[in-house]
Amino acid sequence: MRKLFISIEFVVFLLLITTVSCKKKGTVVAVIPDQIETSFDSTLVQTFFKEHPKLEKYQSDVEALYRKHKFHYVWYGHNGINEFGNLLHNKLNNLSEEGVQEPVPYKDKLDAVYENFDGNQKPNTETELLNSALYFFYADNVYHGIDPKKSTKMEWYLPRKKQSYGSYLDSLLIDPSLINKDEKTVLSQYFLLKKILKEYRQIEQKGGWKTITIDNNTKSFDLGDSTTTIAQIRQRLFITGDLSKDSKSAVYDKELADGVLKYKNRSGSKTNTKILAANIKDMNIPVDQRIKTLIVNMERCRWVSSDITKAKELIAINIPAYQLTYFRNGVPELRSNVVVGKVMNQTVIFSAPMKSIVFSPYWNIPKSILQKEILPGIEKNENYLEEHNMEWHGDYVRQKPGPKNSLGLIKFLFPNSNAIYLHDTPAKSLFNREDRAFSHGCIRVEKPIELATLILKNDKKWDEQKIIEAMNSGEEKWYTLKNKIPVYIGYFTAWVDDKGEIHFYEDIYKRDDELASLLFIK
Repeated sequence: MRKLFISIEFVVFLLLITTVSCKKKGTVVAVIPDQIETSFDSTLVQTFFKEHPKLEKYQSDVEALYRKHKFHYVWYGHNGINEFGNLLHNKLNNLSEEGVQEPVPYKDKLDAVYENFDGNQKPNTETELLNSALYFFYADNVYHGIDPKKSTKMEWYLPRKKQSYGSYLDSLLIDPSLINKDEKTVLSQYFLLKKILKEYRQIEQKGGWKTITIDNNTKSFDLGDSTTTIAQIRQRLFITGDLSKDSKSAVYDKELADGVLKYKNRSGSKTNTKILAANIKDMNIPVDQRIKTLIVNMERCRWVSSDITKAKELIAINIPAYQLTYFRNGVPELRSNVVVGKVMNQTVIFSAPMKSIVFSPYWNIPKSILQKEILPGIEKNENYLEEHNMEWHGDYVRQKPGPKNSLGLIKFLFPNSNAIYLHDTPAKSLFNREDRAFSHGCIRVEKPIELATLILKNDKKWDEQKIIEAMNSGEEKWYTLKNKIPVYIGYFTAWVDDKGEIHFYEDIYKRDDELASLLFIK
């Protein structure tokens, strides 16, 4: 009999057709490996949700899922419940690893199904629908997060990605491993924080760290100092990995200094070896509070579309870190300290495309500042405007271009309803402060020349020298960018850097506790 030989490429092609999707009447329906060709009575969906009211929120999602699959079982194969069903059960049992505090509805029922699992299990409609409803519960809590109306109420105006978790289920049923780390679904930072959360929970299980005691009369410690407090600091930094070993020494030596520098870098402090009382106060924040901070920031990651990482250029500002990062093709090319809005003039969390740069800008003084500061100043001093290089322009006051201009020598505009933009500043000393919340809401940039040079890098009309000349010309000049650059202003009090190190920042606008209360964190 003649043998038939088929090329490997052809086999792969056939597998792709049969395992990815098929199209009918314009609807893409995934073909699930080992799926049984059995359907169930569609009226049972409504019955299920009447009997399981805690999952009623997901009824429309479940109905849409089964309409697409013509009410075929999706969780059953020829050997009972499929691989992803078992994996989902495991994920629900360990939901706290995702920083989710919400109890799993009807968990006892789900546990009973999987505890009595065997390979000859016949399809059961209640189990099928329970799996589907709890999948949407999982996706809602792990991928989507709290209701967008609640995050907006907390003044978070960054756009949130809309995603079909029904379609995503098809992908998971084909490749269950995606559930472990799929950066298309959640911002990659989420998975980095998740890893740190696991490490800090392990620290908590071992007893956390002890409170460091300090004499009220002691203001700081320097290299060479010797006290029991130094030994306590050494032990504290060893627990969080800032020191590789704990020598138990009470002398402030070079080894401890290296650990202190590492810790200070992670906490947004000045990176010098002097240990201040404020540093010790920060070290004394208990591990359970750090865990809460990690969970809160994992939630914030759910609110940021993972699509931002696809941008060719991106400017991201983290308010608590007082830092701006310029990315090109996902790689950070510039980091700059920034000054943000003080508590009474909080910088808004939002995004907008940067469209233009203004060299030697005028500062058109907002009405609120005019009323509160400028007019009272004029009333006290008739030379106020001249002394501050200001002038009336129609019915408002503006400050003329120049080195004393409050906007400095350059500003970067991304039009928005909050009238926020990036700009230079003559007050360079503010960048040396640990607390840099001083502005009226706009963002002052420490490295404006470097930022402008990177933004205009591929524009033949500009180079660094021409940028500096335009900044110092004394005449306002607007330049429209050839390519708009997305600017994202976010608020993260915990962030993992590209070396895997966790950074904790002060909650300057006091927003963590409000969010934590919504996440059922006690």
